[in-house]
Amino acid sequence: MRILSWNEFNLCVEKISDRCKYKKFTGVYGIPRGGLCLAVAISHSLKIPFLDKPKPGSLIVDDVYETGLTLSTFRQIPDITIFVWLSKSSPEWWEAVEFCDPEQWLVFPWEDQESVDKDKINYQNDRYQ
Repeated sequence: MRILSWNEFNLCVEKISDRCKYKKFTGVYGIPRGGLCLAVAISHSLKIPFLDKPKPGSLIVDDVYETGLTLSTFRQIPDITIFVWLSKSSPEWWEAVEFCDPEQWLVFPWEDQESVDKDKINYQNDRYQ
């Protein structure tokens, strides 16, 4: 299990912002729930609008790439850039700040750390049944 800190979050925002600072975006969209914190912080950092839905030419962010089911729904939007904080597989059509073991359970700073074990069981039950 890896428990991520707010300092690591801030470094992630800096890295994404640095890699995107010369690109033009219509705004930034965060995939609910994990991408919302990133999107707000990046919106401030890059001084671009926070979007309530993805648009052509937008930056789309999420906390983790696991199976690709979530991110793949956005692939058809023209001229987008997709970033994740952590990727459990090698990026193909998305970009990642960090990579981690596919089996590693991640706990993000905005999550309730007292509910980690219950959340993990619920996630595994939903995915593997």
